[in-house]
Amino acid sequence: MSDRTPRTGPKVWSIAAHRGFADALVAGLIPRYREDGFGLARLLLLLPSRRAVRTVTEAFVRASGDGGLLLPRMAVVGDLDLDETLGPLLDPLGPGAAVPSASDPVFRLLRIAEMLRAEPETGNLGEAGLLRQARSIVRSMDRMAVEDVAPEKLLDEAVIGAVGDLSQHWTDSTRLFAEVLFRWRAEQEARGEIDAPERRNRLLDHAARAWRDQAPAHPVIAAGVTSAAPAIARLLRTVADLPDGGVILPDLDLALEEPVWDALGAAGMPEEPGGPPFARGDVVTHPQYHLKLLLNRMGVARGEVQPWHRAGLAAAPPERSRAISNLFLPPEASTVWVSLPAERRRLSGVRTMETAHPEEEAQAVAVLIRQALAEPERRVALVTPDRALAVRVVAHLARWNIAADDSAGRPLPQTPAGRLFLQIAEVMAERAAPVPLLALLAHPLVMAGEGRAAWLERVRQLDLVLRGPRPGPGLEAVRAAVKEQDRRYPGLFDWWDEAEALLAPLLLFDGALPLGAALALLAETAEALCGEGIWAQPDGRSLSQFVQQWSDAAGEVVLETDPADLPVLLRDALDEVAVRPPYGGHPRLAIYGLLEARMSRADLVICAGLTEGTWPGAPAPDPLLAPPVLRMLGIPGADFRIGLTAHDLAAALGAPEVVLSHAQRDAAGPAIPSRFLMRIRAMLGKELRHEHDAVRFARALDDAPPAPPYPRPEPMPSAEQRRVPIAVTALDRLRGDPYQFYASAILGLRALDPIDADPTPAWRGTAVHAILEAWHDAGAPPGELIPLAERALAEMSAHPFMRGLWRPRLLAGLGWIEVEQERLRGEGREVLAWEEKGEITVDGVRIHGRADRIDQLPDGTLAVVDYKTGTPPSARMVEEGFALQLGLVGLIAQGGGIRGVSGTPTRFEYWSLARNRERDFGFMEEPVPEGRRKSGIPREEFLDRTREYLEEAIARWIMGSDPFTARLNPDLPGYSDYDQLMRLDEWQGRGRAGDRP
Repeated sequence: MSDRTPRTGPKVWSIAAHRGFADALVAGLIPRYREDGFGLARLLLLLPSRRAVRTVTEAFVRASGDGGLLLPRMAVVGDLDLDETLGPLLDPLGPGAAVPSASDPVFRLLRIAEMLRAEPETGNLGEAGLLRQARSIVRSMDRMAVEDVAPEKLLDEAVIGAVGDLSQHWTDSTRLFAEVLFRWRAEQEARGEIDAPERRNRLLDHAARAWRDQAPAHPVIAAGVTSAAPAIARLLRTVADLPDGGVILPDLDLALEEPVWDALGAAGMPEEPGGPPFARGDVVTHPQYHLKLLLNRMGVARGEVQPWHRAGLAAAPPERSRAISNLFLPPEASTVWVSLPAERRRLSGVRTMETAHPEEEAQAVAVLIRQALAEPERRVALVTPDRALAVRVVAHLARWNIAADDSAGRPLPQTPAGRLFLQIAEVMAERAAPVPLLALLAHPLVMAGEGRAAWLERVRQLDLVLRGPRPGPGLEAVRAAVKEQDRRYPGLFDWWDEAEALLAPLLLFDGALPLGAALALLAETAEALCGEGIWAQPDGRSLSQFVQQWSDAAGEVVLETDPADLPVLLRDALDEVAVRPPYGGHPRLAIYGLLEARMSRADLVICAGLTEGTWPGAPAPDPLLAPPVLRMLGIPGADFRIGLTAHDLAAALGAPEVVLSHAQRDAAGPAIPSRFLMRIRAMLGKELRHEHDAVRFARALDDAPPAPPYPRPEPMPSAEQRRVPIAVTALDRLRGDPYQFYASAILGLRALDPIDADPTPAWRGTAVHAILEAWHDAGAPPGELIPLAERALAEMSAHPFMRGLWRPRLLAGLGWIEVEQERLRGEGREVLAWEEKGEITVDGVRIHGRADRIDQLPDGTLAVVDYKTGTPPSARMVEEGFALQLGLVGLIAQGGGIRGVSGTPTRFEYWSLARNRERDFGFMEEPVPEGRRKSGIPREEFLDRTREYLEEAIARWIMGSDPFTARLNPDLPGYSDYDQLMRLDEWQGRGRAGDRP
C-alpha cells in the first residue's frame, strides 16, 4: 500500500463526471489496496444500493482482465427510494447493537388507516381513501425520521407559529398528522419497535460510534453515497476520519466558483438561533445542492475534497466537466455564458434528438441502440424516468431479437400475475359483470396448458352470449343468459357449470369482509383458475410475497373492506411493488431509471423523456405539511428532488457519447422540453449538435408507400347469389344503400353489440314488442300493461341506464298505448293479429316479415300498425320509397299471407312511444294522408306505389344486374353497421370521376 499518500484531516475525494464513477473508483482502489494474498479482500466498501454493488462488481471484473481478483467486501447503506435496507455488515445481530426491531411497514400502514377511521375528517372515507391518507402520513413520518427530526419538534413555538399563519386546511392537516404520529409512537413503544428509517439511523450511528471508539483493523471506503441524511453524514464523517478510511463522492464540482458555491445556500451548517435549516433563498434545484448539504453536515469544506485519481497526482478538470459545471450555474451566475470561451462550454460528444411524439421517440432510441450494439464491445445505456417509453423501446428492440432488461422494473399491476389478481377483484366488486368476467376468463394465465384452446373457444362463445345490455348482477344472471343460448352453443351450459364453480366463492359476500379474508379469497381463486403457475414467474413470486405480507399484517388490525372498494385499494397497493426482471438480456445494453442509473457507465448514454413533468418530474408537495412547516422542521421541500434529477443528468453527461432525447408532444398534448435541455440549447447555441439520422431511419421503418385511393364499393354478386328473399324491413335499406343489403342479406354479416352496452334502439324495440305481445296474448286486459311491463323489465335487464332514464319514459308511453287501445275498442276497432309472421311472393321473390299489429276497422277494412320507440319516419321518406315497411306488411295482409287476417288495408299508422307535442309520451302518426294533398301518397294509391317500388328493386338488384353501390343515396339517414366494412371514410366526399351520385 505504498502508493497511498498520508493525509491529515478528513479524507474525502471526488470523481469527476467525465471519468465514469465505477471504473474510476476501481482503477484507484486496485493499486491502493491490492497486495499479495488478501489485501483487496480486506477492504470494506460502503455503497449506496444493491444496484451499485452490481455495477462496481462489473467494474472489478473489467479491471481484472485475464487474471483473478479477490473482491472487497461490499456493504449496502440502503436506498430508501429503492425500498432497500442496510446490508448485514451494518446490521449486526450480535451484542453491542441493542436496536429495536423495525415495525412491519404494511402493518403500520393498516394500523394508521384504522386510526383514521375514528377521526371526524377521515371517518367517512372508504377503505381505499383511508389507505391513501395513511400513505401520505407514512411518507411524512419517514421524511421526518430520515432528516432526524424528533416528533416533539412539532410542538416547538416556531413550528406552531408557522402553522398558525396558514389556512384552516393546513392547520387541520397538521393537527391530524401530529395526533396520528404521537398515537403511533405510543403504540410502538408498547410493542418495543421503531420505524425502519429510525432503525437505520440508529444502526448507522452505532457503526459510527464503534469505529470512532476503535478503528477497524481493515480499510473502509464509502463510495458513491450522496444521501445527505444526517445519520449518513455522521457515518461518512467517521469513515473519512479513520486512519485507513475515506469517502469518495460522485461528480462533486471542485471547479465551481466560490461565490457561486456559497450562493447555493447554507443548509446543514450550524443553525442560527431561531433560523430554519432550509432558507427560502437556497438554490435547491442545483445539482450540487445536495452534495453541499452533505458536506456541511459532515463538517467538511469543499476545499478539503481532492480529486480521485490513480497515481495521486492532481489533474486539471477536463473541458467536459467544466462545461457541465457552467451549464447548471444558478440564474444570476449564468449571465457569464455570453462571455464564456468556446472551450468552457463545449459539450463534444453530446447531441440532442427531437421527435414528434413518444412512439417516434421510442423508435428512434431503438435505432440508436441497434446501431451502437453493432460495434463490438460498445456498451449502451438508456436512462429515462418514463417507464412507458422504456416499455416501448424494449418492444421495438425485439424486432431485431435484442432482449433488453429494464432494471427499474414494472409495477406489479402491469404484469400478468398482478393484472389477474386485479381482474379477480373486479369480478368480485362488479358482481360478475360481463367486461371484467370475460377479461378474467380469457387471461393468458387462466387454464394454461393443453386444454387452453378448448377453454378459449368456450370463452368466445360466452362473449357472444353476453353481448348487448348487461344481464342482472351475479352468476345466476349469467347462467340464465347461457341457458337461453344452449341450443345455439351445445355444451356451453355444462362448461359454465365448471367455470361458475371456480368463481362462486367470490360472490358469497354481500357486505364488507375482513381485508385478510378478502386477500385469501382472491389468492385461492387465482390458484383455482391458474394452478401453481400463477406463482411461478418473477411477477407471481412478487404477488405471493405481497399477499403473504398484507395478509399477516391484516390479521393484526380490524380493517374491513367493501368488495366494491377492493380493486382501487389493491391497485394503489400493488403500484408500489416493482417487479424487476432476472438479468438475462443483452450483455452490453442496460435500461435504467434515474435511481438505477447512478454510478453506471456506458460508451453511449441515451437520456430520453427530457420533458417538463417527466425529467424533472413535477414537484409533489406534501399533502399534510405546508412548505413553511417543512422548513421550520428542517425538511427539504418538493423542489429538492429537482436538484437530484439535475445531478443524475449531470452524471450522465459525463459519458463519452450522449444523446438527449425528447418528444414534441405526449398523450395529453404539446410537451415542454425539459428545463435542463433548454439550458443546454441556450448555452451552446449554434454549437449544439443534433441527431437527425436516427429520427429519419425511425420514420422510414414504418413509412409504407401510401395506399391507392379506395373506390366506392360496387359489388356485383352472381345471379344465383342475388336470389335472396327480402324482409319487410330490408327493402328500405336495399333502395337507400344497396351495399348494406348486400352485406346483410347476401353475405350474412351481422354487427355484434358491444359488451355491457347501453340499451340500443333495436334492443329497446325488441323489449317493447315482447311486452306488448305478452299483453295481447293475455287478452289486453285494462290496467295490466304497466304491471306486466315492470315485471318483464325487471327480468330482462338490470342496466342502470334503463332503470334511471328509459324505464320511466317507456312506462309512460305504454300507458298511452293502453288508453288509446281502450278508446279505439270503444269505437268498434278490433285487434286481429299481433307479432304475426307472414309472406308472399312477388316476381318469384319471397317477401317476408312480422306484423307488429293488424286491426279490423268497423267497415271491415284493415289498419296496419307499426310500434316505434323513437321518432317514426316522415311522410316524405314514405313518399320517396325509403320507408316502406307499412306498405309491405299491407301487401302481405292483402295477399292473405298472414294467418287469420283477410281484407284490404286502408289505414297505416305509426304508434310511437316518444315524446309528443304536449311534452308527454306516446302519439299516433299516419304517414299516408287521407285523400289527395300537395305532398304524400294518397291512401288508396299507397299499396300500388309500394308494389311499384318493390318490383323496381327486384328488377334492378335481385333479378337484374345493378351493382350494390355503397351509399347510393348518401343524404338518407340510415344504419352505420357496415361503414367500416365499406371503408366509408376512405372514399366519401372525394368526388372522383366515376363515383355515382
